[in-house]
Amino acid sequence: MHQIMKAASSAGRVVLAAMFLVAGTLSAAQAQSANNNSQYTMQEIVDAGHGFFGETSGGLAKVVERAFERYGLPNGYILGQEGSGAFIAGLTYGEGELNTKNAGQHSVFWQGPSLGIDWGGQGSRAMMLVYNLPSVPALYKRFGGVSGSAYVVAGVGMTVLTDENIVVVPIRTGIGARLGVNVGYLKMTQTPTWNPF
Repeated sequence: MHQIMKAASSAGRVVLAAMFLVAGTLSAAQAQSANNNSQYTMQEIVDAGHGFFGETSGGLAKVVERAFERYGLPNGYILGQEGSGAFIAGLTYGEGELNTKNAGQHSVFWQGPSLGIDWGGQGSRAMMLVYNLPSVPALYKRFGGVSGSAYVVAGVGMTVLTDENIVVVPIRTGIGARLGVNVGYLKMTQTPTWNPF
């Protein structure tokens, strides 16, 4: 009798351990599925970019591919327009719409100063890939980085801006000329402002 109870207790522990293992596997799979449901695939981003940039988007797929190789799947993207100008010091102003799968669409404005060996003016359409965005309000702050010819293919350029864990990758194409390299930041805001600082 004692042997039977001991065997039953042991079998019960094995069944219980198996149930915990299955539950843990299902939770991990559900978390992975939820994560994938909030992120954009490369094809989704390229399709959105082609619809937005139109005929001038010849190098878009290659630039997007480069961003995906380095940073993975974004969980948001911004489509908008901006204007900038510089003579040693410069300013950039833009506006657009943040698109997310789990938090909808939100207006976003950006402004920022730059300083460096840089001159000229530019009007452009911009797509910004957003990585590791925990919530929409987390986007409204300053993102620093080095602008210039970070990566350019067929008139489409990509730069990288970061703040803490969030990475913003602006992809631009447009008319005008900005020559040189500058260091600066972009301040993302919920409402428009002329103050770039």
